[in-house]
Amino acid sequence: MRSIWKGSVGFGLVNIPIKLYSAVQSSSLDFDMLDSRDHSRIRYQRVNEHTQKEVPYDKIVKGFKIDDDYVIMEDQDFEDAAPEKSREIEIESFVDIADVNPMYYETSYYAEPDSKNNKAYALLIQALKKAKKAGLARFVLRNSESLCIVHPVGNVLVVTRIRFGQEIRSAEELDVPGTEVSKKELDMGLALIEQYAERFDVSKFKNEYSDDLLKIIHEKAKGKRPTIKKLKVKQASSDDLYDQLMNSLKTKKGA
Repeated sequence: MRSIWKGSVGFGLVNIPIKLYSAVQSSSLDFDMLDSRDHSRIRYQRVNEHTQKEVPYDKIVKGFKIDDDYVIMEDQDFEDAAPEKSREIEIESFVDIADVNPMYYETSYYAEPDSKNNKAYALLIQALKKAKKAGLARFVLRNSESLCIVHPVGNVLVVTRIRFGQEIRSAEELDVPGTEVSKKELDMGLALIEQYAERFDVSKFKNEYSDDLLKIIHEKAKGKRPTIKKLKVKQASSDDLYDQLMNSLKTKKGA
């Protein structure tokens, strides 16, 4: 793997040099855009909207529009905005991961110790495990300030970027009417949840859509007509919620 960021994790007066590596990868298939007439690849160009001519990459700058004009930004401007955070993940507090709403999660990175003496790295991992806590920190990645939690996964320190509070939209505008649920319906719902409950094991789940799509691609490459799976629609035998829950329990038991 190739590191995407190099800096340090700090808590108190302890500083741990690290390198970050992407911990995720896409499971979707990569398609090229083609011209349907001759299957030539379509290339995208950076075009000046006035001259309609392509702009060389080294001539492209970033600008922020104010009124009818742009303020041109340079790389140094982004570094000056947060110089003390540009190369450091400074843990500001320790929190329970369970308190972090999943809506805030973005993406994760593996943190590898960037020094021969990784005793502080091991200490942080063991201390976080023992305390059942995660570090809450901010750092700058690709000229953008990010909020993150620092937590252990096995013997590796993981930095998971999370969204800022203002990035989550309020649900107040949604029209969600309050509906009364009877005790027997609630008890049945809890029983159904308990019956389906199991230990979380993400390895059981695969991207079946991509696998099936790849099979279709290989079949078409051989000149064969792919077999299309028919959509199976589950239909309830009754409109009554309690009956639906009861039948769901019976179906699970039968399975």
